[in-house]
Amino acid sequence: MIDITLENLQTELVDGSMTTPVLLDIWAEWCGPCKQLGPVLEKLETEYAGRFTLAKLDADKIPQVSQQLSQMFGVRSIPFCVMFKDGQPVDGFVGAIPAAEIRAFLDKHVAPPALEDEDEGLEAAAPDPLAEGDTEGALEQLRQAVVADPANDAARFDYVKLLLQAGRHDDAKVAFAPVIGKTALVRRFDALQRWMDAIDFAAPVAGTARDAAEFDARIAANKRDFQARFDRARVLMAQQQWTAAMDELLEILMRDKAWSDELARKTCVAILEIIEPPKVKVADGQIPPDDPTVATYRRRLSSIILS
Repeated sequence: MIDITLENLQTELVDGSMTTPVLLDIWAEWCGPCKQLGPVLEKLETEYAGRFTLAKLDADKIPQVSQQLSQMFGVRSIPFCVMFKDGQPVDGFVGAIPAAEIRAFLDKHVAPPALEDEDEGLEAAAPDPLAEGDTEGALEQLRQAVVADPANDAARFDYVKLLLQAGRHDDAKVAFAPVIGKTALVRRFDALQRWMDAIDFAAPVAGTARDAAEFDARIAANKRDFQARFDRARVLMAQQQWTAAMDELLEILMRDKAWSDELARKTCVAILEIIEPPKVKVADGQIPPDDPTVATYRRRLSSIILS
């Protein structure tokens, strides 16, 4: 368990959640339900054996952070718990809820316990066509995985993403259609939907595709023309110019975090979901390295949100 202060906020909460999910318990000394919830969370941290870190923040001592998170989630009471993953707040719950409900919440965000592999080293890894530059082979492999198990969300995400990267937008929409109702629940599907919306926005009109430069004059004339900045970012997304798109979104956030129901933040989070590469396999006890671009932009985003 970690006590969060202004001094360790960045290192323990934001940077720490890049490798291990951090559950932030916002409490106060005068709060009775907070004192009921605290021991339950501590027991769960022990039970989950390092799969998440429990952090506690005294709302009276660091009101600026607790108020920022409360506004973000529309919460007005404590105890209030916020799950941080990959450097940003992603979900939360309010009140001294039962341990079973907290476990259900944790299991949505925390990796399952590692299983011992009795046949470790005996089974050869399946070939990866994409690693060998065979995009069509990778698409076929993913298509077969989705056909074999339509509920395999991980395979469907990779399949739709690869179709979009290959410019096969119509095929991507067909593959995405069965899970379109999950966008409000599955962050990666929400990310794909935002990418497809950006592609539709940038699609050619009368034979001419939109270009990011068409918004430059509006932005130069008014740096707070957030719609122009957002539209420019969408065109850059459609062109898969990811860092340029995020730079534009961060410019909005630095001036107005809440603009258009936090649209800039949500879109920036979507891009990070899209561009994050699969974690590489490492030896037991080692931490997989972070992609430097993803890690940099997550830190920038978190710094702005929590400032």
